[in-house]
Amino acid sequence: MNTERLPYVPLGWEIFYVPEENEFMQEAKNAAYVFSTDEGHPTGSVVVRDESVLGRGGNKSLFHKHIGCVRKGLRRVFPVASGKMYWTCYGCSPKFHAEQSAIRDAKRNGHDLTGADLYLWGHWWCCESCWEKMIDVGIGRVFLLEGAGKKFQ
Repeated sequence: MNTERLPYVPLGWEIFYVPEENEFMQEAKNAAYVFSTDEGHPTGSVVVRDESVLGRGGNKSLFHKHIGCVRKGLRRVFPVASGKMYWTCYGCSPKFHAEQSAIRDAKRNGHDLTGADLYLWGHWWCCESCWEKMIDVGIGRVFLLEGAGKKFQ
């Protein structure tokens, strides 16, 4: 169990933590480097059920790849908290987040995600939009890397 305060976790849900050596966390880490277009903050995710990976994704935005993140630039001028003001940067739209990318991949592969798990590498929490999508498709549990708050914050 994590002791740090996360910006958002839906009521009745919790985040679970696994070591970096965990097979599926390694898959999520690999997805970050294969699918992410954000070289400054690669994030990867896998959807897993019955010990099988159903879908993989990374934070993938051509806007970030070619132009960069406007929100991160705004942090120098305005204090933009993690998970806030996504509207200020097209590349930060939740549809480009690793969680939603992995869910789309699993759905494209024809999988029902009810009861599946999601592993996220490269970030220390999931935003409200990603939680809503995960809950909507039936994801049962969310796993982050142990020490993610220190490593990725």
